[in-house]
Amino acid sequence: MNWRWKRVLGMVSLIVLVLLVATAWYVYDQIGDRYSQEESRAKYAKISYYDSGLDEFVSPEKLVYSKEKTTGGDPGFMRFFKKSPNAPQTGLPKIQLSRSDFSEVPADFAFYWFGHSTALIELDGKRLLIDPVFENAGPLPGITERFGKSPVKKEDLPEIDVLMITHDHYDHLETNTIKYFADKDVEFVVPLGVGARLKGWGVPEDKIAELAWHEAYQFESIDITAAPGVHYSGRSNKDRNKTLWAAYVIRGKQKTIFWSGDTGYSKHFKEIGAMYGPFDVAFVEIDAWNKGWPNTHLFPDEVIKVMSDVKAEYLFPIHLATFDLALHPWKESIQMVSDLAEKTNTRILTPVMGQKTVPGVTPTGKWWEDL
Repeated sequence: MNWRWKRVLGMVSLIVLVLLVATAWYVYDQIGDRYSQEESRAKYAKISYYDSGLDEFVSPEKLVYSKEKTTGGDPGFMRFFKKSPNAPQTGLPKIQLSRSDFSEVPADFAFYWFGHSTALIELDGKRLLIDPVFENAGPLPGITERFGKSPVKKEDLPEIDVLMITHDHYDHLETNTIKYFADKDVEFVVPLGVGARLKGWGVPEDKIAELAWHEAYQFESIDITAAPGVHYSGRSNKDRNKTLWAAYVIRGKQKTIFWSGDTGYSKHFKEIGAMYGPFDVAFVEIDAWNKGWPNTHLFPDEVIKVMSDVKAEYLFPIHLATFDLALHPWKESIQMVSDLAEKTNTRILTPVMGQKTVPGVTPTGKWWEDL
């Protein structure tokens, strides 16, 4: 090999090395920091649902399901790199929003759903942004891509008072969005352990409220209480369940909202209904169920049970129409839940993405049926 080829090979090797280092750093940054094992054990030792020996949070109970329900397909990780066969063939209806589309003064009771589990709640003249994800649901571009663009860019959102996170999975906690809000006048409410990730992305510690289950945070007239769920957490293969996951009870002057977070079905819903209900609206996750992992998400029939358990007037389905996370067609969940709601006289709100919704005032329809 002459010197020219050696030089070319050296340059190519250097470029590859730089790209590998840059990719590794990018992924590391996307994962984010977390408490050390020693800090975790000291901080959470007295919490009943924290196992100090394993350094893990645990679900409130182990569920026992029939054989039929605990068998199912495994999607496999590599599918997240491919075009989804379950994705819609056309763009989904949405109302594209800019900052000028939001009123200068927030409403006392209104909602905007931006796809999946991202929503803006207006309550008592304040704005709460929950699980804001505007890009993809993975640590690298091209992994778990959205079905379509978000109806709003994070830069076009109005001023936010409180930003809430239910857990640290990529489809609920987006690094770039947290970095964007890090220097804004925003309060952050997260489950235990998630605060370390936010601090690593530049959020000041005094702006972060970390909540255990049944612990509350007060923002002016709004009370936000974390509640249990049957799920898990983690952003890599080394940090499973090192942080907590949570549902939220959001109580204003006159209205009370339940936000389920990601969860399997268990008696915790009835306990939440007894402790905190009734609710004016329940935002309940409905998609990405699989018989192989029943403790991860709700099945359509369980969504209806949740409404009865928590004593909610309106069902607002979330966790749908944005990412392919299971093995069923994208609109199967919303069609099944809508049909069950009709049969059980469950009042349901199904706006298109970006539509301002006021329960009892805003008409919503079955926008998915002809797609």
